[in-house]
Amino acid sequence: MAGDQGNTARKFIPSGVLRRLLLPPTYGRHVTPVTEFTVLSVEVWASGLVVNIHLPSDGAPEPRLTLQDHFGTKYTLQDSATVGTRNLQVFTPTVPPGTRSLTVRSADDDGRPVVTFAVPLMAVPEAGAGVADGPDGRSGATDAPYAPELRRPA
Repeated sequence: MAGDQGNTARKFIPSGVLRRLLLPPTYGRHVTPVTEFTVLSVEVWASGLVVNIHLPSDGAPEPRLTLQDHFGTKYTLQDSATVGTRNLQVFTPTVPPGTRSLTVRSADDDGRPVVTFAVPLMAVPEAGAGVADGPDGRSGATDAPYAPELRRPA
């Protein structure tokens, strides 16, 4: 029934386009008497965030996480899915434009920080518009897939 597990996990992925994949700058392992897990990545989707977690074994309890950015955005857990030793937790909203950092905390351990991610600059959408021009005048569609910036040599 491996195909069923894939379908279960897929229904939790936010709608829209994957905008960024954040990888921990250090090993995102968290071990306390209450819980144990490793944060593998955070996916920044146009409509939410997916925290990808590795658990120490099948059947291990799902960690309770909170997210915090430097703006103080309230992130709400929408759903989670565990397949084997992998746990996906979906939060909304997505990171606001201009977010510089995102911290994953363990709610099971008095909100102790687990890992902090640097968030690359993303285009700031204009109010009521689907596309905004970035600071360099290039189009920055809010739902467009990530494309690496290409520059001519100086």
